[in-house]
Amino acid sequence: MNDDRKQGQQQGKQQGDEKPQGQQQQQGGAQGQYGEGNYKATRDYNAGVKDHMQHHDVEKEARDAAPKSDAEQREMDRAEQAGKSRSKAGPEGDMGDNGKDAA
Repeated sequence: MNDDRKQGQQQGKQQGDEKPQGQQQQQGGAQGQYGEGNYKATRDYNAGVKDHMQHHDVEKEARDAAPKSDAEQREMDRAEQAGKSRSKAGPEGDMGDNGKDAA
């Protein structure tokens, strides 16, 4: 390292105007939050799901979400296949079934 560069770095440190460098800089202004993942958001989401499960009739909601006709069922099936064709598991199945068809 040449002397001019060393001197410039030392002056910056003395002035205190240099920001920390490196890959572990604080992200998005979240206090104490580094890298990927947001633990508070995960806790809030999980609490919301738990609350919903306790205070709503999820069986009725599932029935209400079911296809109303054969045409709607075919449309849902096509959408599912389109989504699976873009997944890492491929068009044959879910990622958790190890490539085996659910029978």
